[in-house]
Amino acid sequence: MAALKSAGVKFVCRYLSHSPSKNLTGQEARKLTDAGIWIVVVWETTAKRALDGRAAGAADAADARAQANACGMPTGRPVYFAVDWDASSGQQGAINNYLDGAASVLGREQVGIYGGYGPVKRALDGGHAVWGWQTYAWSGGKWAGGAQLQQYSNGHTLGGVGVDYDRATKDDYGQWRIGATPEGEDDVALVSSLGTDGTQVIDAGTTTDVKFTIEYTDKHGLHGEDGASVVIAPAAYWVTADAIFELHGLVPGTTLDVSWTRVTDDGTFIDDAWRLTYIADETGVIRDQLGGQFGVDATNRLRLRVYNDGEEPVTVQGCLAKATLLKY
Repeated sequence: MAALKSAGVKFVCRYLSHSPSKNLTGQEARKLTDAGIWIVVVWETTAKRALDGRAAGAADAADARAQANACGMPTGRPVYFAVDWDASSGQQGAINNYLDGAASVLGREQVGIYGGYGPVKRALDGGHAVWGWQTYAWSGGKWAGGAQLQQYSNGHTLGGVGVDYDRATKDDYGQWRIGATPEGEDDVALVSSLGTDGTQVIDAGTTTDVKFTIEYTDKHGLHGEDGASVVIAPAAYWVTADAIFELHGLVPGTTLDVSWTRVTDDGTFIDDAWRLTYIADETGVIRDQLGGQFGVDATNRLRLRVYNDGEEPVTVQGCLAKATLLKY
């Protein structure tokens, strides 16, 4: 889970099948939900199972529904059914019958197809599936316009586990979390409330991002696993951010800057969205706050940055931060 959050993963696609070792479990679904990561499910037993027709589709759909329900999938969310080979147009009739069988159990609005360009496009165009997840394999560089998901690169590793890279082309691509669906997400504020549980030393002449080690509220997974990113936004949002901090070790009367800073996913500086200068009191301490309103999107991250241009190290004695996001 730590590797997923650190990589900024917004959703995962997980198996349902007759092979328990590869399946999504209720425990995993709960961990993903708590981390704010969306879930998509796909049914696959054997690669060419979809050639076995309507009865096979109905049987698989019943098993998929039981497994998905056990994992906490909300009512109305789809299951993708795998066509995991270079299916020809001559095989489409059997594939459509399989999908129709699944629809007889789940309802047409909950049936999706995974596969290459041809079978996905034909199934969507023919009304045999409502949801499409297309792989770049067997697709000749073409993408089906109606597909909600695209698998665009395979053979990667994340956290020591083999993964493929997928992207969503629609706001709703069949995702869910336990007790949550994307419906109404645009109108709901996302909140990240964080704190520190120790001190952090910022060496003289350096610039450092405050690392937050306590998550008071972060059910949408906005906080980066590295601790530094207060917000990793899944889309374009308007942010209201506030921080309360206490800095020790300054020479009385000297100044220090604190900023809400935007960086890229790899930490490259973009800009200081809101930066202020503070003056140490007679004890060499700064107790103050920094608020601001600005935009973020999926290409950047928001951090609280301290600019220690002085000749002595500065200690972050304590810090609280809260960011509220509204989609625009």
